[in-house]
Amino acid sequence: MFDYPVVLTPDNGRVLVVFPDIPEAITFGIDEGDALKQAVDALETALSFYIDDRKPLPIASVQPGLPTVCPSALESLKLAIYSEMLRQGIRKAELARRLGWKAPQVDRLFDLNHASKLEQLELAAKALGRHIQVTLTP
Repeated sequence: MFDYPVVLTPDNGRVLVVFPDIPEAITFGIDEGDALKQAVDALETALSFYIDDRKPLPIASVQPGLPTVCPSALESLKLAIYSEMLRQGIRKAELARRLGWKAPQVDRLFDLNHASKLEQLELAAKALGRHIQVTLTP
């Protein structure tokens, strides 16, 4: 769901990483492996800007032949819950009311730098009428 394609370009002895779907996410690495590692941080940072601005997250395009980068599992779960909240037209204040939480608790739930507990994310998903399903893929 959040696998975004990246374009890797050699640039003065480093590798430039650009996300076609997220112009705000740009980074460099010393080689391809490092560039892809740095890309995860750039992606999470850029997506946090969308959350801060209460904007819908960019839809990841399918671009055969390009490598993809996705946020960590915890961040992906936060992004999925955030996207569902927007899809349903529910604001953070309403989610806080449904959960019986204070506004800062909901803010931390969507902070991609905060290590939220899985139980909190499960409660938020349930408050949106959803449940979390985990799968392992190769």
